[in-house]
Amino acid sequence: MLKEKLADLNYKLSHHETYQALNSAKSVKTFMEYHIYAVWDFMTLLKSLQQRLTCVDIPWVESKQDAEVVRFINEIVIGEESDLDPEGNAISHYSLYIKAMKEVGADTSQVERFIETQDLSLIPEGAREFVDYNLRIARDGTDEEVASAFLYGREKLIPEMFTAIKDVMSTEQVDCPTLIYYLERHIELDGDEHGPLAEKCLQALCGDDQQKWQKAASVAEESLKLRSSLWDAVLVAINQEQEKAA
Repeated sequence: MLKEKLADLNYKLSHHETYQALNSAKSVKTFMEYHIYAVWDFMTLLKSLQQRLTCVDIPWVESKQDAEVVRFINEIVIGEESDLDPEGNAISHYSLYIKAMKEVGADTSQVERFIETQDLSLIPEGAREFVDYNLRIARDGTDEEVASAFLYGREKLIPEMFTAIKDVMSTEQVDCPTLIYYLERHIELDGDEHGPLAEKCLQALCGDDQQKWQKAASVAEESLKLRSSLWDAVLVAINQEQEKAA
C-alpha cells in the first residue's frame, strides 16, 4: 500500500530536471557541494536506528528486535562508517566523499565549517531544510519514522542517481577514481543489499499496525518532497553557474 501511495512522488523525483542538468564535470561539482550534507545526515539517521534497534548500552542487554533487523543495522554501520577505500584502507563513506570532492575540485570548506560548528545556517538553502528535518526525525521520531526516512528519502533513490553521475564523469573523461569507486560501491550496496534490507526493517517495525504504517507513510512523503526541494536547489545553483560561465 505504501509503495503505491508514494509511486507518483518517486516517479517525479526519479525524473527530476536535475538529472538532465548533470551533464558536465562542473555541474557534478556543484551537485556534490549540496549532496554532501545528505551524505552526512544519512549517518545521523543510521546512528539513530542503531541506538534504537541494537544495544549500544553498558551493560549489554540483547535487543528485543528480530535478529535479522539487528544484523542489518550493524552491517550497514560497518559499511558506512568503516568501509575500505580502493587501496584497502578503512574509511567512512563521508570521508570518502570528501576525498572524492577534493579530487574533482569541489569546494569542501563550507561543509567542513558546518561539521566543526554544527551551525545549520552554514548549510545552503534547500539542503538546510532537508538536513533539519532529518535531524529532528532522528532525535524525536518513532522507530518506524526514522526507518521510513532512512529508506524512502535515501536508500531507494541512490542507485539511479549515482548511475547517472557515473555516466557523466565517464563521458567527460575526468580522472576521478575515488568518486567512481564511491559511486560504484553505493550502486552495489544500496541497490542489491541495503535497499531491500531497509525495506524489510521497516516492515518488521510496522508489522500489522496501521497507525505505525501511517506514521511511516507521512514521513516517507515528506522525505521525498524535501529531497525534491534539495534537487530544486541544486538545479538553481547549476543554472546560475552556467549563466556566469556564459
